[in-house]
Amino acid sequence: MSLPSVDWVPLLPVLTVTATALAVLIADLFLAEPDRDALAWLSVLGLVVAAGVSAILWGHPGRTLGNSFVIDDYAVFFDLLFCAASLLSTLMAVDYLTTTPVRPGEYYALVLFATAGMMTMAAAADLIVLFLGLEVMSIAVYVLAGVWRQDVRSNEAALKYFLLGAFASGFLLFGIALVYGVTASTRLDAIATHVARHSEQARPMLLLGVGLLIVGFGFKVAAVPFHVWTPDVYEGAPTSVTALMAVGVKAAGFAAFARVFLETLSAGSADWNVVLWWLAAATMTVGNVLAIAQSNIKRMLAYSSIAHAGYALVAMVAGGTAGGAALLFYLLAYAATNLGAFGVVIALARVGEPNEAIERYAGLGFRRPLLAMAMAAFMLSLAGVPPLVGFAGKLYVFRAAVENGYVSLAVIGVLNSVVSAYYYIWIIVTMYMREGELELPSLTTRPYLAATIGIAFAATVVLGIFPGLGYALARGGFLSLG
Repeated sequence: MSLPSVDWVPLLPVLTVTATALAVLIADLFLAEPDRDALAWLSVLGLVVAAGVSAILWGHPGRTLGNSFVIDDYAVFFDLLFCAASLLSTLMAVDYLTTTPVRPGEYYALVLFATAGMMTMAAAADLIVLFLGLEVMSIAVYVLAGVWRQDVRSNEAALKYFLLGAFASGFLLFGIALVYGVTASTRLDAIATHVARHSEQARPMLLLGVGLLIVGFGFKVAAVPFHVWTPDVYEGAPTSVTALMAVGVKAAGFAAFARVFLETLSAGSADWNVVLWWLAAATMTVGNVLAIAQSNIKRMLAYSSIAHAGYALVAMVAGGTAGGAALLFYLLAYAATNLGAFGVVIALARVGEPNEAIERYAGLGFRRPLLAMAMAAFMLSLAGVPPLVGFAGKLYVFRAAVENGYVSLAVIGVLNSVVSAYYYIWIIVTMYMREGELELPSLTTRPYLAATIGIAFAATVVLGIFPGLGYALARGGFLSLG
């Protein structure tokens, strides 16, 4: 039996990131400690090249590896998002790693391998390829969560994430097995054909497989009730890793989730949409209610990320072109805002003092006005206040829900946004209306971190004022499915 021919062009973005990761590992062997900032620039260069290659492939769809790997505009959109998120996570880590005993070479290589896994998930046209991408990403992030070996919290975060992640992967793999047993294929196009003319005799087994897939994807996007790992892991992992997890891992989970459910299983949406409806409502509500009680900024942002997964699920429930485009734009808006917020968290940290208690932000508005202004913008964006990008994201999501008849879910989402305003605005109140004595290191000595926060702030404001720029890309990306 001859092997299928391989078209290397669709694989170029993933191969570029993977080759960069290997180059970082090799270069790390020969660089002395003072020269290791060069590894960050090598990583940035690889991500920029991968993003450039992806952008060139926009509008030029292709398939390879026996039609199990596809590069369409949907995959390109997420490739650009992953590269941007990883690039900013890398920049914010340059100065941060100097306060930890973490080896830069290990860190940057693992970030790149995780990015390659994310890109594979977004481009997977086969459930086995999707699972391989998921595991490449997950294993790299498990190690990143515990990469600060001398820190007990980091070790605990890695162990919890690994154990629960392995358990969730088992659910996903069992779901894939059941779907294969019913449809005799792991190819998404073949599964879609079977579902469109599904046999009633095979329906119960197929629904069981779909249910297990929801469990697996639900864990990766931190949907309730599969969210319990999130606050502990986000708090314990190094903050730059938490930023990558909150943005990149969540976006990769939704990229695969949406491709499988909104494209492949769309013909059977009547069977699973009600489950996603309840997941969305529960995820929004639980995330926002529990966030109110948090006194640690990273735990608060963890529960916030759970709530935002609920808003993204609203877009999936809405479905159609409006829901799919809203989902992609919302992930873009969430990425810009959250990367900036975690950048500010890093900016307040010092060696031996993470300063993660919300009360430590008291007086920040007077001592570091630009940093406080950026943090205020990020919090208001997450709350959905115009004219910031978070408002535009929620507007598209709720509009899609209303247009497709899910008015009650949109109302629940709006009410949850009102609840969330309490804990987001509390951060602003603490910064501007309370006195504090925390001595803060200047950002002038940490230019990479300052650049990261500045880029995220600019994206949050510009995409909020001109949302059509991002929405056009999101809509074009989703329309390329199928």
